[in-house]
Amino acid sequence: MTVESAVAAVELIGGVARTRDIVAQGVRKSDLGRAHAEGLLLRPRVGVYATPSTPTATVEALSHRGRIACVTAGRAYGLWLLDDGDQEPVHTWIDEKHHPMRIAIHPEPEEGACCAFHRDIAVDEPTLASVGILHCLRQILACRGEEAFFAALESALRQSLVDDQARERLKLSLPAGFRWLVDFARTDAGSGLESLVRLRLRRYGLALTPQVAVPGVGVVDFVIGDCLIVEADGDTHDGPSRHRDRVRDAAAMALGFITLRFDYALIVHDWEIVEAAILAAFSRNLHRSPAGLTW
Repeated sequence: MTVESAVAAVELIGGVARTRDIVAQGVRKSDLGRAHAEGLLLRPRVGVYATPSTPTATVEALSHRGRIACVTAGRAYGLWLLDDGDQEPVHTWIDEKHHPMRIAIHPEPEEGACCAFHRDIAVDEPTLASVGILHCLRQILACRGEEAFFAALESALRQSLVDDQARERLKLSLPAGFRWLVDFARTDAGSGLESLVRLRLRRYGLALTPQVAVPGVGVVDFVIGDCLIVEADGDTHDGPSRHRDRVRDAAAMALGFITLRFDYALIVHDWEIVEAAILAAFSRNLHRSPAGLTW
């Protein structure tokens, strides 16, 4: 075995690996040590090696004898999350059964701290680098609230990261008052913005149908009633996409549909404007077609 073989073994295992698992691949400890000395492998802590391409957050969590957790793990899983800026600390889960901490741990970090520590009970099996997806989602609920959780959950469902059995397991792990969110979640939300819109409008009892295929227009985010289209536009709706959206809106109008279109900034930062527009349209019966039009 060579230094290059040591690196290849770590990559094969997944980019982060324990010494014993690497050695089980036939790699000598001396080659691991040389790979680390030459900068070909990182050693976040004794007994754990990682490739240089390993995300900084993961290396940071490992260095504290922990795993990435909550929103940090959510980003690694590719979940849709609200942007918290570049100064977000690394959310790190410490399994106290194996690594009791000598310091007090609290989910809210002190100003300037590198990590926000979690020490809750696992829901599903973690990897060496990260909490499991169900644990991650439950942490997002506890740390960020129901809206962030719901958007992340629908993102996970859309990507098939959570199957039916795991979904039920997640539901049972939540406080009783939040379990309805799991039942309300769908697998076809196009983005977290759509998740937020549907969740927030639920309180008004609007007949909001998601992902509707309108002939001559295409699939729209929502239709309320017969003909009121609501579109939630993310960052991809700029440039050529913006023009295509306007063409779709014109085509929808020609068919008798009315389109209300809102972007990320409006939905996330100025929701009261979005809410007022939708409720005003609804109160004026703009969701009803006098000609009997429906999708």
